[in-house]
Amino acid sequence: MDAKPAHPRHPALHRLAHDLSEVEALDRPARALLDVFSRAIQPGRVRDALSGTFLGHALHPLLTDVPIGTWTSSAILDLTGGDRARPAARRLIGAGILASLPTAVTGAVEWTDSAKTRTGTRRVGVVHAAANVTALYFYSASYLARRRGRSGRGLALAGAGALAVGGHLGGHLSYVHGEGVAGTTFERGPSEWTATIAADDLPEGRMRHVDAGGVDVLLVRQAGVLHALANRCNHRGGPLDEGTLDDDGCVTCPWHGSRFALADGDLRRGPASSPQPSYEARDRDGRIEVRQVTDPTP
Repeated sequence: MDAKPAHPRHPALHRLAHDLSEVEALDRPARALLDVFSRAIQPGRVRDALSGTFLGHALHPLLTDVPIGTWTSSAILDLTGGDRARPAARRLIGAGILASLPTAVTGAVEWTDSAKTRTGTRRVGVVHAAANVTALYFYSASYLARRRGRSGRGLALAGAGALAVGGHLGGHLSYVHGEGVAGTTFERGPSEWTATIAADDLPEGRMRHVDAGGVDVLLVRQAGVLHALANRCNHRGGPLDEGTLDDDGCVTCPWHGSRFALADGDLRRGPASSPQPSYEARDRDGRIEVRQVTDPTP
């Protein structure tokens, strides 16, 4: 008799994070937060800045280093520095509190962009936020206690525990759910000319979504010139062929409004933070052929 394959065993912390993604009760508070954030953070330059468009990648992970670093350093001083280190530990906690505010706002932007369509991200993200708010509460209470001459170490220890939970869930969102990773990172289009549709099937001023060697490609004919880009927006995977073709030679993603130049995928407006992979396109013997010429991770 053949033995049944063993059920795969996952690390306990991975299972806990995965189980959160299946808790339907989290949808109600998550949707309430989504409604608030969506109205408060409108598309535009401020939102692009919070998304990290000017950096070339998400801003939120960079900012998380400050509260995590300062609060962790304060714990080391509490444990090893003695009474002489108390003022420095208090100042580090205060710096972390100040840094946590822009960190939370950028995190809210990242979460809002994904939570509407990704159930797991919506649920895990709201618990991630709750853990970080809890950490902020305890560290703020510790800071006030220290200002009044009390130890505050126990409160800081509780904050460190909440911070560890929030950090673990943040890592789960990044490395398991792929949040903040360009949606086209692992796409590799054909390096050789590959036939797609008949040239007559792409009239002037129209967009078509085609398959080219197993990769989704957007074809556009504008002002008599053929253009080709990866069809999935690198921000959160929005279908560019369902977006808007602009007269200035750009296409706008229908999900979050990122704009890319048709000629080379250059990023013209966020919240995307990197260019869109582009392709060469030509009309050969009545068929449109494409090949990738731009590295999708420039």
